[in-house]
Order: sequence, then C-alpha cells, then structure tokens
Amino acid sequence: MNICVFLSAADLDDRYTRPARAFAELLGKGGHTLVWGGSESGLMKVVADGVSASGGRLVGVSVDFLAHVARADADEMVIAGDLAERKALLLARSDAIVVMVGGTGTLDEATEILELKKHGKHTKPVVVLNTEGFYDGLKEQFRRMEAEGFLPLPLSDLVFFAEDGAAALAYLEESAGAQ
Repeated sequence: MNICVFLSAADLDDRYTRPARAFAELLGKGGHTLVWGGSESGLMKVVADGVSASGGRLVGVSVDFLAHVARADADEMVIAGDLAERKALLLARSDAIVVMVGGTGTLDEATEILELKKHGKHTKPVVVLNTEGFYDGLKEQFRRMEAEGFLPLPLSDLVFFAEDGAAALAYLEESAGAQ
C-alpha cells in the first residue's frame, strides 16, 4: 500500500521521534511505500530512514523551494512547482493518509485532505496519529463540529484517531481490505 504521511520536517525530541521510528519500521516491514514530503531533515528524515531500513520504498514529493533538502536516495522523487501541486500529487500517489505531529504545513495538508474527503473527492482512509496526545485539541474540535452539525457525514467516516502506530496501520490495512 502507498501510504502518504504528513509530518514535520523539524528536529523533535524523543517523545515524538521514538514513536515515529516505530511506525516507520512497521510500514517498511509490512512492505508498504512511504509517500511523503521528501525532506531529508527532522521527523521526515526519521520516518524515511525507518521505512527504508525496514525494507519499504520511498516516494518523495518535494516542492521547488525545498528541493535543496530533498532526499537524494529516495526510490522516486518528484519536485512540484508549488504547495498546491505538491498536495495534489501526494494524494494522487497514495492509497491512504496518515497525519503525524507537525506545524502549520501539516495542519494545512490535513485539513485540505479532509475537506476533499468530506466532499467525496476521494475515499481514502485518513488517520491522525495522536502521538503523546498532540492532536487531542483537534479531536475535541472535530467532535464539536460533528455535534453542532458542521460535518455532513459522521466523524468516524471522515477520520480515525489512532493513539499509536500499530493501531494506525491496523486501521489502514483493515480499510484497504474492505475496499
């Protein structure tokens, strides 16, 4: 399965890198392909290293102004002209999406993917990997949106919040089997 992972390119401490590395190893050992922003820095590097070392493939989708930090040894690297094209390519190249810890770029990617799913533009499973409770506030906001009628479909049809990488991957594999 081609699994798109949205995540930070920042250098983060062990409470985020350790679970990210464990998830990456699960992806690689499962024979999955990582589709990601292509960066050779921060958490993006940690995950790419883990997938690669565990036998998975790497498909990077960078953007022209970040091409200088793109991973040279990816199995495939695409350079998009802008962020909108990058997001479209990441979605097109993937069978499922995982949102890991990140900043505004990650949040932008996640909300666009969810908006597209809400409108039926894709049916790919989306998982938010809630490492160390990072997305507890977002989960609460989505629950409020659902309760107050802002979501046209049940939250459970839109996104799955996983507390660890094993639960995230199990959900994706189960979802892929159901399609």
